[in-house]
Amino acid sequence: MVRKEQVVEALEGIVDPFLHKTLKETSAIKEVTVKPEKEHVSIKIAIVKTGTAEQMQLQSGIVKLVKELGAATVGLRFAEFTEEELAQFAPEQEEQSESLLSPNSKTTFLAVASGKGGVGKSTVSVNLAVALARLGKKVGIIDADIYGFSVPDMMGIEKRPIVRGDKIIPVERLGVKVISMGFFVEDNAPVIWRGPMLGKMLNHFFTEVEWGDLDYLVLDLPPGTGDVALDVHSMLPSCKEIIVTTPHPTAAFVAARAGAMALRTEHSILGVVENMAYFESKVTGEKEYVFGKGGGDKLATELQTNVLGRIPLQQPDWNKEDFAPSVYEDTHTTGIIYSKIAETVIDKTAVTQK
Repeated sequence: MVRKEQVVEALEGIVDPFLHKTLKETSAIKEVTVKPEKEHVSIKIAIVKTGTAEQMQLQSGIVKLVKELGAATVGLRFAEFTEEELAQFAPEQEEQSESLLSPNSKTTFLAVASGKGGVGKSTVSVNLAVALARLGKKVGIIDADIYGFSVPDMMGIEKRPIVRGDKIIPVERLGVKVISMGFFVEDNAPVIWRGPMLGKMLNHFFTEVEWGDLDYLVLDLPPGTGDVALDVHSMLPSCKEIIVTTPHPTAAFVAARAGAMALRTEHSILGVVENMAYFESKVTGEKEYVFGKGGGDKLATELQTNVLGRIPLQQPDWNKEDFAPSVYEDTHTTGIIYSKIAETVIDKTAVTQK
């Protein structure tokens, strides 16, 4: 049977995916217990963020390693470092990070826009971000709908960001780093701001948040072509856009304005997502086109792009306690569609990330 000393020695050489230091250097090994009679090893490890893709990768690596040492079963628990423990690593992290708005930034910006409200733009933004993270990408999302913020609720987030030094640390959920105006107002209070104040807040989200290295930053824009959309166009000249519509002709007609604005400001349009495309009966499998047909295709033709995917009217599975109310599991019919959309987005943006 494996000995405790062997397990500790093996764990000490593993590199923390967040701090890029060994578990020995970060004093992350909090507990190792060996039960020889059951050939069981129990381990507790401290990391920066739990519930992330990095944690899952670290978990599989540790379990595999300990089983190779001779354990039949492995019980692995993760805890988050305290703010005091993290403080000793903060200076190095700040030196390594670079502004998202820097010319050297390798982050691809994806703005999700629509001409009008009520088409499910935020639902598309959240599920696209999660789908990209599930495909192994480092992803953040900014809830840029300053007046109508909804991303925290959609993702089931109850925590608030913390401040470390002069940086805001975003909340991480389902492998996605999240910042929203909703974190900074109390009790669903309304935001009563004019245009210049909106631009300042958006700039803060880019420059004063410790995003780390991101492959993609998704921006859930407010509907229409107002101040926030204009600020995004001026701050991010290389931003890619995805236009969300329903199949209804009116929604597609209004969404064309958002697409036209993107083209005028030289933002490239990756494609159109047709949300609420149809309702499919679980009993008969028959599709009902509640909002009509053709809106997505018509909009894509007008904007000289393609339809990335058609999202049906379906509710997520809420049978998992840790799952978010508006996020579809990767095995759900709609979750699979979002995964295919994310794969297409990765293919279309691969050149810009090299």
